[in-house]
Amino acid sequence: MKKLLNTLFVTQDGAYLHKERETVSVEQGNTKLLQVPILALSNIFCFGRVNLSPQLMHHCMENSIGVAYFSEYGRFQARIVGRKNGNVLLRREQYRIADDEKRCVEIARNMIGAKVANSRSVIAKSARNRPDAEGSEKLRSACDNMKETLIRLERVENLDELRGREGEAANVYFDVFENLISQQRQDFGFKCRNRRPPKDPVNALLSFVYAMLLQDCASALEAVGLDSYVGFLHRDKPGRQSLALDLMEEFRAFVGDRLCLSLINLRQIQSNDFSYKENGAVFIADTARKTVLTEYQKRKQESIFHPAIKENVKIGLLFHTQALLLARYIRGDVDYYPAFLWRS
Repeated sequence: MKKLLNTLFVTQDGAYLHKERETVSVEQGNTKLLQVPILALSNIFCFGRVNLSPQLMHHCMENSIGVAYFSEYGRFQARIVGRKNGNVLLRREQYRIADDEKRCVEIARNMIGAKVANSRSVIAKSARNRPDAEGSEKLRSACDNMKETLIRLERVENLDELRGREGEAANVYFDVFENLISQQRQDFGFKCRNRRPPKDPVNALLSFVYAMLLQDCASALEAVGLDSYVGFLHRDKPGRQSLALDLMEEFRAFVGDRLCLSLINLRQIQSNDFSYKENGAVFIADTARKTVLTEYQKRKQESIFHPAIKENVKIGLLFHTQALLLARYIRGDVDYYPAFLWRS
């Protein structure tokens, strides 16, 4: 449980929230876990089996305090808002920005800058930890290359150029990705990123983890009142959650890729955990999916320092933190959108 950016996150299964004078009291059984002033809250996010008293629910509806429900794994279920909620104004401004390329670039450049920086940090950490390993020189060269890309990103003025720079950095990153695999290298060879369908176990694992990341990002955006289907870098396409894809760029390397590498290097996933189809497609077996899901949930319980808000935040709440920061920028409450940067 954590109060962050005027949002109360309740993650204790079986918790009960009720109004006590001008505060919200969070209890579990006969134990009071937390008590915070209602005036300090704009949202209450409930994960798993969390109950609110009718009195507190009524107060939230009357005072435009959003209440959002998620499954225990973070899947968005519902958002309850009162009559005077301003989400329509937030979404209208989101749509205006999406139609203005200059403003889209301002946001998307920060997101892609964070993606490149976080990818570089993954490579740099591996190079530091295994300075004499095979391919370490390639890792250091890739870091230098991506540093230059970050400098060039600052001068990008349109979305096509931004996508080009992002593509350059992705090519450099995935060109050395195989060198980040220290164990089971014969079974987990990697040459390039491929999907729809994935052609090897590493790509199958990446695609599966990215799918979970996308759902977490979409849930966080919907919970704060943003439209997860209208993005700034990824353009409109029926059925595509473009804004969730935008937000996910910040977390691909730090959350997704690091999880996949840990599963392989710690031998939690092995080659016989995949099924190989006649058309060359490779998919994760059902039993292995449970392992990935379990480790993903464990990873989300770890804490990390967030440089923008200067607090320790659980990784599982990073998506919500960034969604809240993005909503604040769109409303005009802050001057720029601070994308998430991992300090390795």
